[in-house]
Amino acid sequence: MNLEQVDLGSLYRVSEVTAPKDAPQMKGQLEDIGFLPGEQVVLLRKGLLKRGPYLVRVGASTFALRHSEARMIEVELITHV
Repeated sequence: MNLEQVDLGSLYRVSEVTAPKDAPQMKGQLEDIGFLPGEQVVLLRKGLLKRGPYLVRVGASTFALRHSEARMIEVELITHV
């Protein structure tokens, strides 16, 4: 699933960052600000109509992402045993 599909407040782990063919630099930009495979992320807030901006905490930093950026970040739910 990608970041636009997750539940607020739940803990996820970045599994992959993808970028559209017409904007391959977006992958590097997202990775540069901390969206790296294995990093923990939490969706704190969704914008109007749940289409962005998305307020996201990755590691110790908080960012606002556009809808298109949130779709590029694949995540998996962290389950606690």
